[in-house]
Amino acid sequence: MGKITILLVDDHKLIRDSWSFILNSDSRFNVIGETSNANDAVEIAKDKKPAIVLMDINMSPVNGFEATKLIRKFSPGSKIIGISMHSMPAYARRMLQMGAMGYVTKNSSKDELLAAIVEVNNGKKYICDEVKNILAQQELEEDGGQPDMNVLSRREIDIVQLIKEGLSSKEIAIRLDISLKTVEVHRYNILKKLNLKNTAALVNFINTQGL
Repeated sequence: MGKITILLVDDHKLIRDSWSFILNSDSRFNVIGETSNANDAVEIAKDKKPAIVLMDINMSPVNGFEATKLIRKFSPGSKIIGISMHSMPAYARRMLQMGAMGYVTKNSSKDELLAAIVEVNNGKKYICDEVKNILAQQELEEDGGQPDMNVLSRREIDIVQLIKEGLSSKEIAIRLDISLKTVEVHRYNILKKLNLKNTAALVNFINTQGL
């Protein structure tokens, strides 16, 4: 049986170098490409048809979600594992909706990353323990008023991320190319869905949850 071919996509060279060293040190794997750019990732996938793509979701101008969708279109045989600093189940769910087969956070161990690659290569879906534990905790919570990020829409999650980065409503409107009023409506809906009183409470929730 041949080695599992892998494409690495992350905008940090040190991370790509680390992954490449770890994977190429294991006889089961062969890294056949790497890039910091989502557009380049799509072209490499079209050309080399890797078995596995390790896809960082936090890139710009094209993020890992959109790149995943395009790779699934042009190289349908490539199986994609989303990798992110975010442990929110909503991010994992969004990656799976885009066509990914797995999701691993950057807090995961080396052994878990390797296990994810093998499982996904075998046609199984894989969600890392960190995200699964959060999902289990959410299911066990009986308090209906407990804030839950999974009730938010894709756009609302984007706005929460920008609020976390410290952007004002005006800056968010410019970044997302939407009106200021639309941003304010989204912020109101976010607070309502999370049962939070104001932006200060939202920021505190984001920080305490480690989002």
